[in-house]
Amino acid sequence: MDLLERLTQTSAVAGREHRLRQLILQETKGLFDETRVDNMGSLICVRKARPGKRPARSKKQDKPLRVMLAAHMDQIGFLVRHIDDSGFLRVQNVGGFDCRNLFARLVTVCTEKADLPGVMNPAGKPVHIASEEDKKRVPEIADLSIDLGLPPKEVQKRVKIGDMVTIKAPFTRVGDTVVAQAMDNRVACWVAIRAIQKLAAKKNGTHNCEIYCVFTVQEEVGCRGAGTASFGVEPDVAISLDTTLCVDTPGVPDDMRVTKQAQGAGLMVMDSSMISDVGLLEEFERLAKKHRIKHQRSVLGRGGNDGSTMQRAADGRKTFALVCPTRYIHTVTEMVHLDDLHACRDLLAVYLGQAG
Repeated sequence: MDLLERLTQTSAVAGREHRLRQLILQETKGLFDETRVDNMGSLICVRKARPGKRPARSKKQDKPLRVMLAAHMDQIGFLVRHIDDSGFLRVQNVGGFDCRNLFARLVTVCTEKADLPGVMNPAGKPVHIASEEDKKRVPEIADLSIDLGLPPKEVQKRVKIGDMVTIKAPFTRVGDTVVAQAMDNRVACWVAIRAIQKLAAKKNGTHNCEIYCVFTVQEEVGCRGAGTASFGVEPDVAISLDTTLCVDTPGVPDDMRVTKQAQGAGLMVMDSSMISDVGLLEEFERLAKKHRIKHQRSVLGRGGNDGSTMQRAADGRKTFALVCPTRYIHTVTEMVHLDDLHACRDLLAVYLGQAG
């Protein structure tokens, strides 16, 4: 889990994914034949087909199947939008937060020269002097301020409007799970890397498809990077790798659970942004059964993923979403069961090994 820990502890909000992009480049050195960064900042890594012995293809089949994997690098976070005369920072959220989870948090303000630790709290009276009405109110993001514990002039000297801010939270092993901030979507980055490493280690690394592993930008603000990248890649098959809701927890009706923990990889039938290609859905399901990999179908009533923009790029793409069940999603305690994590990795590796 050392790689997943490094991925989750590297700050990268939408539009500021450069740190994670560099880490992925370092971790995948030698795994891909080509790497490039597109104009939006998505990292496009190409592993060319390595066919083994098989019957000769006809001229129409000379071009290998082109498979695009999309794993978004960005996490939900903030950008500095105002620095007041007292040195307190105000922030603009980048992605969707539940404000009930944002009280009394340690944060990291990522400046040009150094990362600064800070404390984020809502404006207003502390509990000892607050009225009963004050205590009931849930602050909004506009109410939050960040205290860097520095003199105002020092803050104004070191911090700029637009600097990235992320919540600081540890990577922790809890029972049979791992817990951290930004599991959405560092889990998918881990799955993509580990699946291709597993593929490369088996059968001398042979596979018939051409793999375009794209670590995309700005998913949390509208699935932007995947759409532009797919225009450049022009895949035959597009697979979105992401997390999804796992709400098999107290207070949630059984019919709203989407996925269940420890039941395996999520095969996304649909969410509110896309409907998976039924042929790909059934192919992944067949492979999972054949190789005895835990899996479960899932439908998400509200939410989206990179598959939505890949599906609609150019003349359209056959698209499928492979998702990892995640409890407490969009908080700093996102929880993933190891069985589900490994099932996603194994199923993706099996698919890539036989595709084309």
